[in-house]
Amino acid sequence: MDQRFDVTERFADGAQYIAGRLRQGGSESTHQVVDPATGEQVFGYRLAGAADVDAAVAAAEAAFPAWAGATPGERSDALHRFAAVLTERADDLAHAESLQCGKPIKLSTEFDVPGSIDNTSFFAGAARQLEGKAAGEYSGDHTSYIRREPIGVIGSIAPWNYPLQMAAWKVLPAIAAGNTIVLKPAELTPLTSLMFAQAATEAGLPDGVVNVVSGTGPEAGEWLVSHPAVAMTSFTGSTAVGKRVAELATSTVKRIHLELGGKAPFVVFDDADLEAAAHGAVAGALINSGQDCTAATRAYVQRPLYDAFVAAVADLMASVRLGDPFDPHTDLGPLVSHAQRDRVAGFVDRARGYATVVTGGDAPGGDLAKGAYYRPTLITGAPQDSEIVQSEIFGPVLAVLPFDGDDEGIALANDTPYGLAASAWSRDVYRTGRASRELRAGCVWINDHIPIISEMPHGGVRASGFGKDMSAYSFEEYTQVKHVMFDNTAVVRKDWHRTVFGDRQT
Repeated sequence: MDQRFDVTERFADGAQYIAGRLRQGGSESTHQVVDPATGEQVFGYRLAGAADVDAAVAAAEAAFPAWAGATPGERSDALHRFAAVLTERADDLAHAESLQCGKPIKLSTEFDVPGSIDNTSFFAGAARQLEGKAAGEYSGDHTSYIRREPIGVIGSIAPWNYPLQMAAWKVLPAIAAGNTIVLKPAELTPLTSLMFAQAATEAGLPDGVVNVVSGTGPEAGEWLVSHPAVAMTSFTGSTAVGKRVAELATSTVKRIHLELGGKAPFVVFDDADLEAAAHGAVAGALINSGQDCTAATRAYVQRPLYDAFVAAVADLMASVRLGDPFDPHTDLGPLVSHAQRDRVAGFVDRARGYATVVTGGDAPGGDLAKGAYYRPTLITGAPQDSEIVQSEIFGPVLAVLPFDGDDEGIALANDTPYGLAASAWSRDVYRTGRASRELRAGCVWINDHIPIISEMPHGGVRASGFGKDMSAYSFEEYTQVKHVMFDNTAVVRKDWHRTVFGDRQT
């Protein structure tokens, strides 16, 4: 397949996927998907309006009774077929992801696409494991058991940094548990979400189980979250927007799952493997051009290793190859848009007033000047309370700060409002054990940073939100627990009735 395949032809019928087919959006506004590596427009489409959201929710409502009533085995079989179709479409998905996001093709082919397929396979198995507490006579006179039941129509909003994976993370646990879903991807990057939904239909999932509305947050997103027929909303994005989602969702008493911003600390103790830590920091800071809510954004290095760590990271960053995302040798692609590149540059330019830019800190010229590229950037000397240390930048920028004792290192790591992910680097099992307990984050890596697996949960605490994606723990978000209690006595007048009327029977 050509690396820049004809998206316009592929989505000629529109960028809304409702009840198993593409259709045009009903909004009066249009949007252009732009290749961030070149600045060229690659696909224009009409955005979703409120009527499209209504149609998608209606399709999901219509599909819900049969899909919720399917056996776990039937849903599992459908998801296994879904994984097989995605595997067949892997090359298309990888190229579409790199085209709309600017990801290096090696990242799309080795991380985004296989990760999404693996997630689909995982939930195909997990669909048969909706467990509750064992049945038992907890009151003595009754038998109790727990049912896990689907909630209904889920309205999910996904971000632009990992469009395919976020579609998978939103859709799969929801439908594996028997719900139906309306997904709103970011309007910047709708292509792979649409392809994901098409693959679900090709795999034989009933029309209306998976729907996609491609529109803006204010027009399509806010109505999806507010819609009275939507029983739950799941949102991944910034903390600021997450607060707005929560406000809208609570107006109709919806269940909410929020995976919000992050500012992951990378804590290097003085007995760490310096080379491993330096390599981990560069990989963890630059993955997806730093557009990752769990990216290593602030490294705290114990003073004996500080200078050597800064030098090693600077050397590694200087070796990173920026280039065409479709060149298999490219390490770092552009940011998702010129607006995002300029936002990142603004953070770095303001930091020059109070910190030192050791390497990077600018956009490349030459053949890359038309794209939204930004060089890997290393910053030192920033105060703990500075913007570059406290705010989510979402770009290839790492700030490094020194610390002395272990208490100080952990305290500094916890000193932001966020709590999504963190890592600790040490050869001492007691040190890393303490860090795993005391770092306030939903995920703590030890001597590594970034890896995720389908079997384990992903989610944050504090300003990074609540609830879990991936793993069987995600079913806590997408199922409702029902307690069923049977009387075992066949006694007409029970002893407790006297607390309401009459006297104790003798």
